[in-house]
Amino acid sequence: MYKRVLIKVSGEVFGGKNGGLDYEAISKVAKQISEAYELSTQIGIVVGGGNIIRGIDSEKFGVLRTTADYMGMLATVINSLALQSILEEKFGIPTRVQSALVVSSVAESFIRRRAIRHLEKGRIVIFAAGTGNPYFSTDTAAALRAIEINADIMMKATKVDGVYDKDPKKHNDATKFEEINYQDVLKKQLKVMDSTAIALCMENDLPVMVLDIFTEGNIKNAILGKKVGTLIRKG
Repeated sequence: MYKRVLIKVSGEVFGGKNGGLDYEAISKVAKQISEAYELSTQIGIVVGGGNIIRGIDSEKFGVLRTTADYMGMLATVINSLALQSILEEKFGIPTRVQSALVVSSVAESFIRRRAIRHLEKGRIVIFAAGTGNPYFSTDTAAALRAIEINADIMMKATKVDGVYDKDPKKHNDATKFEEINYQDVLKKQLKVMDSTAIALCMENDLPVMVLDIFTEGNIKNAILGKKVGTLIRKG
């Protein structure tokens, strides 16, 4: 069983059909996390902001890329606060939000030692605002935070149940990998995470599990070591 995990939740998971915040979807995510928390596993979380804004898309409409990326970071703060509130109010789990950008009225600033102390005290820590720098994705931020808190594994929770050789939504003959190594992910240019995030995981020997967040018990089962989704690690 994994003792400390970093869960990366796609921002799109938090959004409804028209984007924004889908509180029912967020509650489902929180329920999965609460089940994992009951195993006494220390949990860190990184949430994307794609349900509110995607920096790379905003650039197409004349917004400066750096500005758009900062807007995206602030979107992750909104998502983090929503998840924190539901975890605490609905499930009674002590939760802290640490932000890479200074937003002291609503969240702590990220301090590695403090984050680890929160985890040791049984609190869930949600890391917001990415790395605090433009041009870096929240996948890269998740890999970075996972390494910083010495997580046993990084779990990427999405709407897809694993890694495929091609987009399963577009190709009926798409084949799912139960396990794959970092090099093959990069070589095959599989759209799991950006190359910076994959390289960071590879260099630090951090295994990554890609799973479907909306399948009941997936996170709990993954922590218990059961076969879930796709595992990415050294070959």
